Amino acid sequence: MDLQQISDILGIQAVLADYAYALDAKDWDALDAVFTPDASFDYTATGGETGDWARIKPWLVKALGSFPHSQHLIGLPQIRLAGDTATSNTMLFNPMTFVGPDGPALFFCGATYRDQWRRTPDGWRICCRVETDSWFKDLPPALVPAKAD
Repeated sequence: MDLQQISDILGIQAVLADYAYALDAKDWDALDAVFTPDASFDYTATGGETGDWARIKPWLVKALGSFPHSQHLIGLPQIRLAGDTATSNTMLFNPMTFVGPDGPALFFCGATYRDQWRRTPDGWRICCRVETDSWFKDLPPALVPAKAD
């Protein structure tokens, strides 16, 4: 690898880390520096929504804002560079808490983020995200996935 490839890989890894920390801190506006404004999404593998960033951002606020605690623990991404574009596959392990009619509950979610990337004047940004390979453990029966408005 040359220095540009190393720099690109580190840049993409940094954006993925920013995404995970922003979600868990519920810093929704920090996500604007993760995705391109025209990004497309498919979160249906975990009961979520599809759409563009204008639709998905408020859905993320609604869907994840109701969980008192979460940790979006991501694995080392598999990154494939192609000039000013790239693809990545990143595994996710996500413990979360939920407060339902039976009290607080801890459950676990796993998935893979399959992302397409674009180099922008502000750095690497995700322009397409598809969540796949989802699984759950100890999912509370009262938990109903949030729908977009």
